Amino acid sequence: MKLDARKIGLAIAAPLLAIVVAVVITSLVLVLSGDPVGPVWKVFLSSPAEGMPATMLNDTAVLYLSGAAVAIGFRMNLFNIGVDGQYRVGMFTAAWFAGNGWLPGPLNVLVAVILSMVAAAAWAAIAGVLKVQRGVSEVISTIMLNSIATGLVAWLLTKTATSAAGSNATGTKPIPESSHVPALPFLNTAYSNVFGLSLLAVIVGIVYWFVLGKTRFGFDLRMTGSSESAAVASGVSVKRMTLTAMILSGAVAGLVGMPALFGQDYNYGTNSQAGLGFAGIAVALIGRNHPVGIAFGAFLWAFLNGQANSLQINAGVSPALVSIIQGVMVLAVIIAYEIVRRMSVRMERRQVAAQLAAGATTPVATQGASA
Repeated sequence: MKLDARKIGLAIAAPLLAIVVAVVITSLVLVLSGDPVGPVWKVFLSSPAEGMPATMLNDTAVLYLSGAAVAIGFRMNLFNIGVDGQYRVGMFTAAWFAGNGWLPGPLNVLVAVILSMVAAAAWAAIAGVLKVQRGVSEVISTIMLNSIATGLVAWLLTKTATSAAGSNATGTKPIPESSHVPALPFLNTAYSNVFGLSLLAVIVGIVYWFVLGKTRFGFDLRMTGSSESAAVASGVSVKRMTLTAMILSGAVAGLVGMPALFGQDYNYGTNSQAGLGFAGIAVALIGRNHPVGIAFGAFLWAFLNGQANSLQINAGVSPALVSIIQGVMVLAVIIAYEIVRRMSVRMERRQVAAQLAAGATTPVATQGASA
């Protein structure tokens, strides 16, 4: 296979440009706020504290699942902002079912995970049906559904929750110990507490790559996202594909809460982590909807979160700076890839023009030489 040096160069240039832009803008923010620039970057480039690698890997897995859920919609030109609500509904359903312990051990986990995917997919399907039947923008409907999901789950918690003695936290019934998923077996290392269900991120990544890149369904989905008219001309039902993409996106969103639920929390309650759906949007944008790119974006996001505490301790800077850096990175990636895309288009046009000019002059030159 012949390597295209120009494409490889452009592929490398985009993330490098994004990193440079992010570093420059963040440094300017630090200077304007009177904070030290050197110590901040020294903290980010230093090794994580003991125990943090496991936390970062756990966060990476969760963020990858969230990013993949968003990316499925992006590939279909759908802006699914509702991952946050979908994973809440799914996680609550799984926690409620598993907490009742109607099934033994691993079977309880398996059914709970499936129920989480089904519940989240059904919640996402509401936005899909509204779009294909009534033309309601998925942006508006998923924002509203996020709010409704938050209220609905909070209300359901009041009906099913139990309170822990000596604590104001409430949650669903604790999952039986026989259904706890143990950490990955990397014993006696800093990675010993990596959630067992983090492997779901690996499985989702492989399936995402195969289905979208190697199957007819994936081709139809990407084509529909790129050009609905071309999809219709090829016999693809745009409405059916839109609804399918929303359901698949929701099903993956249902997996977001599973690693922490069965590896650490063992119930769903007021202490459960929120905001993972919105972080997935940023991760998908940084990763450019590519399975490997999403993994890079998820790890970068998790790494910055993990280093946030060190900022205050070692550099005397508020951990809130991490939020600024993350936002700048998303903007930098969008700007950098747009610049590189325009450069690529311009170079291709010049190349085509040069080839056409060469084709037009060659016969004339040949005729002149013959004469």
